[in-house]
Amino acid sequence: MHSRADAGWQPSSRRLRSLVTGGRRALRAGRRRVYDHQHVRDHQALKLDAHFDRLGTRPAAPGITLGLTRSLIRAALRRCILDFNAGNVRWRVTIGAAAPDKAIISLEPFTPLTTEFILRGVRVISAPNAARHNAAAKTTGWMHAREALIAAQPPGIYDTILQDADGHLLEGLGANFYAIRGGMLYTAPVGMVLGGISRQIVFEVGQRIIPIVEAPVKADEVASLDEAFISSASRGIVPVIEIDGHALGAGRPGVWTLRLRDAYQAWVGAHLEEI
Repeated sequence: MHSRADAGWQPSSRRLRSLVTGGRRALRAGRRRVYDHQHVRDHQALKLDAHFDRLGTRPAAPGITLGLTRSLIRAALRRCILDFNAGNVRWRVTIGAAAPDKAIISLEPFTPLTTEFILRGVRVISAPNAARHNAAAKTTGWMHAREALIAAQPPGIYDTILQDADGHLLEGLGANFYAIRGGMLYTAPVGMVLGGISRQIVFEVGQRIIPIVEAPVKADEVASLDEAFISSASRGIVPVIEIDGHALGAGRPGVWTLRLRDAYQAWVGAHLEEI
């Protein structure tokens, strides 16, 4: 569906194989856009207003000042999800620089993360000098760089952690990154990384479990880490057991990570809201 603020929402006949396909089309067309996305379960969402804050009235990316209210976007999103009628779905709202009073809502079926990833943990690599130029917004320009990093991943790698020029481990391709060392939780501050929705929840539940330090660890410090994990709104907390070939701890999800995940999941269950 698409809309202009003064014209109401209209269905689109365009069909895409996936949300990734839509992003690729925008890149090929040279369109500069800002977007946000989330997983919805049985018409229930998590921190929806926080997602809309990133698409709010303030500029979300240089040169893009949005011209739609969150109430209009929320109503249209609700209508799309009800019409789609797929239970678990992933949505994306995209707004372009050329028409900031027009939004495109895209939906696709969503398959939640399997328990295998939680029980066994995942392996990640890091990418030097790959920090995003504008960490505060999700833009189609970032999608292009993200696609290249995904294509460069060896088999068996779940995510790539971005390094800045100083070797700090910042964030994943669609997730925040955290390291645990000596009973302390380390993660890069907002400004260096996107202030993800899941990051807000990790901080809310984590401050009662483990001291949190807003400072990133470096790639050359991986051998000293006890545990690590990534988080995103659609997946929650995902344990990381290996970074750049270096096993963390005992090579399985650590006790701090699993404790944080349990608290995270309990918080989510208590705070889901109807679209």
